[in-house]
Amino acid sequence: MKILGIDTSTMAANVAVLEDDKLICEYTINTKKTHSQKLMPMIENMLQLSDIDIKDIDAIGVCVGPGSFTGLRISMATAKAIAHVNNIPIIGVNSLEILGSNMDLCNRKICTILDAQRNQVYMNKYILEDNEIKALDDISIVKIDDLLKELEETKEEWVLLGEAVYKYKDKIDAINNITVPSPSNNITKASSLCVIARNKMKENKNVHNCYDINPMYIRKSQAEEQYEEKQKRLNNGK
Repeated sequence: MKILGIDTSTMAANVAVLEDDKLICEYTINTKKTHSQKLMPMIENMLQLSDIDIKDIDAIGVCVGPGSFTGLRISMATAKAIAHVNNIPIIGVNSLEILGSNMDLCNRKICTILDAQRNQVYMNKYILEDNEIKALDDISIVKIDDLLKELEETKEEWVLLGEAVYKYKDKIDAINNITVPSPSNNITKASSLCVIARNKMKENKNVHNCYDINPMYIRKSQAEEQYEEKQKRLNNGK
């Protein structure tokens, strides 16, 4: 079974193909170039160089979020279009779970974070159990200072990873029981996404068609919040 993984939930754009237990190819670009410009050329180039026809793909794993609202829409629209044309299923995987899977041989507790703006992060915690990453909580939005205080007070050894570690590097470095992994593990990897998608498909979890899968936004966009606040002010002024 060949699974195409697609993720543009963060600054990095990632695509990969996994065939059963073998990673066939993976392509990552972590630049400011917009995802809409690079995603389809990345997929086409990767498949061409790997001698894989899109019709050989049996399923698509796509990151559903949380993350960049625009990025999520781009990868979701691309996954839906490919799935529709080829009549194949889509497996949804969240971005924090993908990050956690980067540390699948870790003997410490794992906390994954992505920037949610306003000194907040999207966060979840994981442990390695039976050779699989298991979530300890539900995804939440927390203040970075509150999270770091909580992790420090546990006195346990934590691995903290995700793009947001660079934004809050000075605060993280000041805490002795938190370790940040190498840069290669601080981005969501399409290869990790594919592995999770394969496992979920075997268990028939989060398997969708091109019509019934949607992004996981967690919170309203800044534009929506600003619009609602404006409407409140207008209504209060009546």
